[in-house]
Amino acid sequence: MTDSDTAVAVRQSRTVEQMIVGHPTSDGAGVKLTRVLTQNLQRRLDPYLMLDAFGSDNPDDYIAGFPDHPHRGFETITYMIAGRMLHRDSAGHEGLLENGGVQWMTAGRGVIHSEIPQQEDGVMEGFQLWLNLPGKDKMSAPWYRDFGAGDLPKFTTAQGVDVTVIAGESHGVQGAVTREASAPTYLDLHLPAGARFEQALPAAHNAFVYVYRGEARIADTAVPMQRMAILRNEPEADGVVIEAQTETRMLLIAGQPLHEPIAQYGPFVMNTQQEIYQAVNDFRAGRLA
Repeated sequence: MTDSDTAVAVRQSRTVEQMIVGHPTSDGAGVKLTRVLTQNLQRRLDPYLMLDAFGSDNPDDYIAGFPDHPHRGFETITYMIAGRMLHRDSAGHEGLLENGGVQWMTAGRGVIHSEIPQQEDGVMEGFQLWLNLPGKDKMSAPWYRDFGAGDLPKFTTAQGVDVTVIAGESHGVQGAVTREASAPTYLDLHLPAGARFEQALPAAHNAFVYVYRGEARIADTAVPMQRMAILRNEPEADGVVIEAQTETRMLLIAGQPLHEPIAQYGPFVMNTQQEIYQAVNDFRAGRLA
């Protein structure tokens, strides 16, 4: 963790357009989770397709994990706050995701993978974010990278805000991953009580926050725990200013919209229905990865 002296002066903060309450659901072999970014928000939050939050100290909620399942046409970003999860995929990648680590997987033209908890008790908590790929990259070769907690760029602001830069750039610190087409920004922010954090954001980028501890304030709106706030796209706003009344932890996520058609069928996300039919046929015929 390093101190960042690079000042970010946001002249006008974005405001909160809409507050979202996640939907409890289950996925994989019955893992209980909260789907925060759902399919009906994909156009609004382009290039992001989904955000799941999971967190439980009851092994029955997570122990069966996510056995082999396919993906095509997008990227998965799994961020583990607590717990241990083993990733294996059909492209030959394997990695153990532990406290504070990130796994970034590009499904591209197709991959079959599993995510299985490596613990029988204790807390498992984290997030999985789906980032769309532009049409020109949807059939690219699968890619995978593990980042341990110590591999992720981190800094602390003068106000004591601890920032982990998973993707993009913040206060002069470059994140672990960059993507030209979608230009993702993915920050984990830990704000002490009374602290303020400013992040520059291009006006055309879609952006949202998710508070997972405490409560944040953006402009005149309080964002309580387990709420997602979509930030309004305002031409005159050059970033976002976040304040914390109490100790607060939250994700700040933004990206450049792709402005492409979205066709989704479960774990396949393409541009057309014909491409979806092809993905299903390729999976059934054993042609993925």
